[in-house]
Amino acid sequence: MNLNQTILWTAIITPMNRDGSVNYQDFEKLLRMQEKAENGVVLLGSTGEALNLDESDRRQILDFAFKLGLKIPLMVGVGGINMNETLEWVRHIETLPAHAYLLVTPLYAKPGRVGQTAWFKNLLDASTRPCMLYNVPSRTGKPMDHNTVLDLANHKNFWAIKEASGSEAEFSKYRAEAPKAMMMSGDDALTPAFCRLGGQGLVSVASNVWPQETKLFVKKSLDKTLTLDEERLWAECSNALFLASNPIPAKLLMAQLGMITTPTLRLPLIAEELTDLSPLMSAHARIQEWYRSH
Repeated sequence: MNLNQTILWTAIITPMNRDGSVNYQDFEKLLRMQEKAENGVVLLGSTGEALNLDESDRRQILDFAFKLGLKIPLMVGVGGINMNETLEWVRHIETLPAHAYLLVTPLYAKPGRVGQTAWFKNLLDASTRPCMLYNVPSRTGKPMDHNTVLDLANHKNFWAIKEASGSEAEFSKYRAEAPKAMMMSGDDALTPAFCRLGGQGLVSVASNVWPQETKLFVKKSLDKTLTLDEERLWAECSNALFLASNPIPAKLLMAQLGMITTPTLRLPLIAEELTDLSPLMSAHARIQEWYRSH
């Protein structure tokens, strides 16, 4: 499977029952929806509440997803702060048929170049799969160091970068530092701008709700055929999914649309954080109208 042909990866939510247990019936339905759209799927990313789940839940989620025999690529999230535990997680997912790993900058500790380089190198060395390095300073507290990218640019398992700092300048710098890496937007709203700078696709939250619609949006972004009005529409509608901490709005909208049974999350995230659903329903209506016009 050529991962470079996958222009859209859905950072999939983890649907739950009211008691907080994983709802596997809903989960299969969501995965099949992504399969129908021919989107790649990121399992156990931050949108999937990976760090809020127990290790047994995480293992069971992966076992379930891989046993479905999906005909789309599956990427597994790798993040944390404890090196030994994170390496143990990589060793576990090495036993599964994952197509790639998403390696996030270390959380909370805010390491500099040397610490980041050692962290990523340990994970890259432990892997036999292509790895996407993930810059998301709003979650980790520290951006991915540019010298770390230079240090690791030629590592055989360094395949791609997911850039989610919201900065076009950062995107361009990472692209120059790792010219062989596939460059992916990690921000739905900035995808057209990143594609103009050489971006090759999107790792998306919006495609949880709009899998086919977001696929068309990415294709048009790559083809440079989006109008300014369309760019503005997608920016406004995808930003509605960040009116509270992700994935709270996505789960609320998906529950409202009947895509999942409940909007339940694991603490510290909670659905009651967002009480006015009208911006979400308005965004959904606008995206549906846009898609019908094509």
